[in-house]
Amino acid sequence: MYRFWHGEYRVAVNINDYLDIYCPYYEGPPSHGRMERYILFMVNHEGYTSCQHRMRGFKRWECNRPSGPDGPLRFSEKFQLFTPFSLGFEFRPGHEYYYISSPHPNHVGRACLKLKVYVRPPDGSGYDSPEPFLTDGGPSWRPGSMTLLAVLASLLLGLFSWL
Repeated sequence: MYRFWHGEYRVAVNINDYLDIYCPYYEGPPSHGRMERYILFMVNHEGYTSCQHRMRGFKRWECNRPSGPDGPLRFSEKFQLFTPFSLGFEFRPGHEYYYISSPHPNHVGRACLKLKVYVRPPDGSGYDSPEPFLTDGGPSWRPGSMTLLAVLASLLLGLFSWL
């Protein structure tokens, strides 16, 4: 179950939970300039507090069809330890992850929206991740970086063993 605490948009999830993000949607024909469009980013803590995605953030989704024929856009984030996708993101229990929105470039001046997601550790496990995620200390914050590295390493090993 997801809860918001003390006016701060914060959600606590478990591993293998899904979080659905629904984009603004307009059924009627409002004026084009009043339709909300956002770009959603996953950022580190510094990017979250400053609401600045250019500081260690990456684009996660784009809400760019506020009146599309198929209804509102929905994006789902699955909080999993491992992902089979090279561009997927892996989450660790006991860590917080940060999302911010940036208005679409044609709609500058709108407020920055923020969401903090805490991934709960399993009950009683005291799990602590062996490596930091979404930190300023290195490239480990990038989505699927370890997966991509493993794929590249296996391809190189296969290439050299074939020669």
